[in-house]
Amino acid sequence: MKKTLISGALIAGATLFSALSPALAASGAIKIVLPEEADLLEPCMATRSNIGRIIMENVSETLTELDVRGKKGVMPRLAEKWEQNADGSWRFHLRQGVKFSDGTVFDAKDVKHSFDRVMSDKITCEAKRYFGGMTITTNVVDDNTIDIKTQPVQPILPLLMSLVTIVPESTPMQFVREPVGTGPYKLTNWTPGQQIVLETREDYWGKKPSVTKATYLFRADPSVRAAMVQTGEADLSPSISQLDATNPKTDFSYLDSETVYLRIDHNIAPLNDVRVRKALNLAIDRQAFLGTLVPEGAVLATAIVPPTTLGWNPDVKQFPHDVAAAKKLLAEAKAAGVPVETPITIIARTANFPNVTEIMEAIQAQLQEAGFKVELKFVEVAEHETYYSKPFKEGRGPQLVAAMHDNSKGDPSFSMFFKYASKGTQSGFSDPKVDDLIQRASAAVGDERARLWSQLIAYLHDDVVADVLLFHMVGFARVSEKLDFKPTIATNSMLQLSEIGIR
Repeated sequence: MKKTLISGALIAGATLFSALSPALAASGAIKIVLPEEADLLEPCMATRSNIGRIIMENVSETLTELDVRGKKGVMPRLAEKWEQNADGSWRFHLRQGVKFSDGTVFDAKDVKHSFDRVMSDKITCEAKRYFGGMTITTNVVDDNTIDIKTQPVQPILPLLMSLVTIVPESTPMQFVREPVGTGPYKLTNWTPGQQIVLETREDYWGKKPSVTKATYLFRADPSVRAAMVQTGEADLSPSISQLDATNPKTDFSYLDSETVYLRIDHNIAPLNDVRVRKALNLAIDRQAFLGTLVPEGAVLATAIVPPTTLGWNPDVKQFPHDVAAAKKLLAEAKAAGVPVETPITIIARTANFPNVTEIMEAIQAQLQEAGFKVELKFVEVAEHETYYSKPFKEGRGPQLVAAMHDNSKGDPSFSMFFKYASKGTQSGFSDPKVDDLIQRASAAVGDERARLWSQLIAYLHDDVVADVLLFHMVGFARVSEKLDFKPTIATNSMLQLSEIGIR
């Protein structure tokens, strides 16, 4: 039984923000300045943006990848082709003649080990969250063929394969400091607090990239990042602020795949009361941020996924800014015995995106105006993860975790389970109807899949009031005129050096 590789809606989402592929020219070394330093370079954590921008498809490759620059949908990478078997499993035919950077030969046993490692309880891998609610079985057919079976059956499994980085079978069941991959680059230097350096491999299986060496630098201030490219101290910054994007020759805007939101912990009073959660949403004047602290082209969010995603529901409307209504709901909750005066902490990630400090301070003030007692706490990325993902800390007070969620893949399955299912690693609540809708939508195809995702989006927003959804963001990048590169919807989470040309 054959399977269409990707739905029309997914292709449309990928092509809406397409850009011209760079015409690769002379080879050379470049410098890239990022807002956050990588705390890890572990391949199974490459779906986290501060890591993925460096190693995803550069050092560590996946079986498939999504074409975000054209209309090809799911494309081959380490798998040359695939088909669905009669039992619902998928058979992947692997590329031959591929070696890892340590010289070992890539085969099906490496794929099996990579999956076993991601799904193991011995190591906490970021990629595992995308396979929540599934039982996965891998069967090595031969050195170049592997069957992957999921329960329930996943019609978009080839797309999910674009998230699992492949490591050698010898990789231990613990985080590694020096990643070994099949990609066009290898790690040659990592000086914490200063730089990370990748250099090309002579024995890479694919086309030799134009960029032969990439040095990653880290600066939290977006103005500093922009200035570094302007003065030639760096060649590319994929994230600068709108205020600094003043040069049409070097500065590019793009609707990225990130959704800014506050994750509500429903488990702790007073956030366990839906009236309080509605009041939080009513207290925030989202529109006032557009064109000021948030780029004018940003879209007000009604879902954790951007509007290009399958099943996005246009009938769901943003909460209006209504301070009086928020105060009324708080008064009703207080009269019912809800401890609405308990201080609530907003936990935000330092340098997460441009103007994050000013945006969170403004939200804090708006919530206080509505009658909430709100504290604001900024932490670095590693500590932020301890608040964001389970197991949540015992004895914690009521918390709103400010975060950005990336979904550039075009299907809600990359978001819904780990964000909202009862067993989801970042879910702040448990709701049987949500669990049922996620399970049914994940197994559905075509119009039925879109309908169920749309129904879930409405239920989460209107009935559960799961989060404080804020913005689908617009990103700004500064690119040296010596480079041939245009950002895409995926740039915030992945930056393939092989897509960068040198003029």
